[in-house]
Amino acid sequence: MKSIKILTITAAITILALSSFTYKRNIKPTDADKGFAVIELFTSEGCSSCPPADAVVAKIEKESAGKPIYILAFHVDYWNRLGWKDGFSSAAYSQRQNQYARWLNLSSVYTPQIVVNGRTEFVGSEEGTLRNAIKTNLAKNALAQVSLSDVKINQNKAEIQYQTQGKITNSVLLLAIVQKSATTKVQRGENEGRTLSHVQIVREIESVSLNNDKGSAIIELPKGFDPQGSEIIAFVQNISNGEITGATKAAFN
Repeated sequence: MKSIKILTITAAITILALSSFTYKRNIKPTDADKGFAVIELFTSEGCSSCPPADAVVAKIEKESAGKPIYILAFHVDYWNRLGWKDGFSSAAYSQRQNQYARWLNLSSVYTPQIVVNGRTEFVGSEEGTLRNAIKTNLAKNALAQVSLSDVKINQNKAEIQYQTQGKITNSVLLLAIVQKSATTKVQRGENEGRTLSHVQIVREIESVSLNNDKGSAIIELPKGFDPQGSEIIAFVQNISNGEITGATKAAFN
């Protein structure tokens, strides 16, 4: 009888050990462990090739609710001289695209262009290429993590508390105020007479030095700012090669 009891206890211990092992192996990864995709579209209302790319990212944005996919549409200003001034355009966004040309060793810039996680670029209307890039990057682990908290609006500015972890050496934190949607009736230029729809329009962007793993930042709010129709997208970017190592977003309270 004693031997039977010993065998029973041993079997029970073995089952518990295996159960514990299986539980640990099946723990779901936290958000910090998951991959992500930061999609930057360089576009312009003055470019007749851009509306198809705008439509592609709008489709992806609609499908990506709840997923770590962050879309930022940068309207460049170098098309403005050709008859239509894009009201969302900025010289700063053209400069950002030129910086990517240097990081990625491109001979020139163009629209529509998409850059994913700072390292892969292609024509913005190539939906299949974009979907493959998203799939590839979601399968990778994020090298850095960033979180936002306590977003406060004070008159024409927003104050944001942030915290970072992981790979942040030689990197900056970029904070973008994004307008979720807009339409424009174009009066002149290549898209004359067309009503264009846009999503995830970058209205302001601020770079923060990551001397510490947490801190606060202040960013100017754009003209006509609507907190309900806007969000903040934050991402960590290496200043040597443009690689984006982590990202998140937050709503305005």
